[in-house]
Amino acid sequence: MRRRDLLIGGAATALGAGLGARWSWARAPGRGRGAGRPNILLISIDDMKPWIGPHGFAAAHTPNLDRLAQRGLIFRNAYCAAPACSPSRAAVFTGLAPHQTGCYGNQHSWLRTSPGAVTFPRLLKDAGYFTAGFGKLFHIPSHDDDGAWSLRRHYRLYKMPNAPVNAPKSIYRRSGSRFDWAALDVPVEEMDDHHQVDRAARAMKTERSRPWFVAVGLFRPHLPWYVPRRFFDLHPLESVPLPPTIPNDLDDVPAQGRKWAKSYEHRVLVSRGLWREAVQAYMASISYVDYELGRLLAQTPPGTIVIIWSDHGWHLGPKNHWHKYALWEEATQTVFAMTGPGIAAGARCTRTVSLNDIYPTIAELCELPAPPGLAGRSVLPLTRDPSAGWNRPALTTWWRGNHAIRSERYRYIRYADGGEELYDHWHDPHEWTNLAGKPEVAHIVEAHAAHLPERNARAGGAGSRRKQHSWLELPDGRRALIPA
Repeated sequence: MRRRDLLIGGAATALGAGLGARWSWARAPGRGRGAGRPNILLISIDDMKPWIGPHGFAAAHTPNLDRLAQRGLIFRNAYCAAPACSPSRAAVFTGLAPHQTGCYGNQHSWLRTSPGAVTFPRLLKDAGYFTAGFGKLFHIPSHDDDGAWSLRRHYRLYKMPNAPVNAPKSIYRRSGSRFDWAALDVPVEEMDDHHQVDRAARAMKTERSRPWFVAVGLFRPHLPWYVPRRFFDLHPLESVPLPPTIPNDLDDVPAQGRKWAKSYEHRVLVSRGLWREAVQAYMASISYVDYELGRLLAQTPPGTIVIIWSDHGWHLGPKNHWHKYALWEEATQTVFAMTGPGIAAGARCTRTVSLNDIYPTIAELCELPAPPGLAGRSVLPLTRDPSAGWNRPALTTWWRGNHAIRSERYRYIRYADGGEELYDHWHDPHEWTNLAGKPEVAHIVEAHAAHLPERNARAGGAGSRRKQHSWLELPDGRRALIPA
């Protein structure tokens, strides 16, 4: 074993017995194309950091995720390919990392950067699947793979009050993402995620002679944090925890990292005494999504393979930063879980995995040949034996040439200008002490730097840097730009 593998991965263990056996899922009836392959429900959640019960966050009210964790497998160290919606989702659905495609930011569409990519919904449809998509899956409708779906319904923004309601106007206008929150006095039935769940449930219940793949994109806890009041009530303000922070946390961070930190928003929220209120709103939004997730899972047919993921994490003050858009743990760690026949129940996997692993996993589940050059690796061995040898770190990219390498113990960041960060998560889980530059960790830096990509595609693809926008029709007839 190479030295870097010893440093990067956990202890290598033999794969569990029976990994070569066929999986025991509920197989679709009939004799047509695709018959005999598993039914799959894919659930995407927007902007949800792992502040949930299965990750040990005791303050969370997530009973449905808690129950899911008892039935399936939670990847405790799962990371996004990019800390922003469009590049992260493009990486999941195409299986290609941002450094391969040049899809680095929300203004980049994989349809322009990698027009020849075969998304896994298209792979499944071509193999005979009925494919249905509901809600936010790709970043915006103009980034979607229209030909991949037998049925597609995009999301809308329901119940948009006159904003900002609670956030300072300076933050709301400056963020570009409708940074605001409010407890709405409306029933859950009036929320768009509720409608998307109902549509997906109907699609799963429809009897078909071929297997189905249903994907549901839940919009919350994306900004703005507008959810029914009942979910705010689950988190009384006095019981809302603030994330651990220290003064001057950015002092040992390179210039590019400090530039990305949205310190202005943190200063305003803290100075006006709104930090805890904003955190409460984020937690309320997670509890709302958990409610909708529970409704969806309750209507999922037995034997279905269920895959749940969130496109990236979110900062609520650590590193004086809010939003995503950074290469630290808070922005890049995400939720990834699987349940269904053949998948370890009540298990926790601490191996470091990537959302790029979803595509090859689905391809192997369905016994379909994956396109060459995918960035990820199937996690099916880990679903049978969560402690199986892995030795594969996760790569996260934010704009061209800026990367984070996350192993089970360390996070290494290399910026395009050469700036570096190294954090030892065994002793520094909050990433307060940058070890990069210390002679005693030079070998660790070298081992992680070996996993940096050798080539970084041009941003936006050849000749494509034009911003793309998409508009939503609001219930009152107004149009609104879809937030980033």
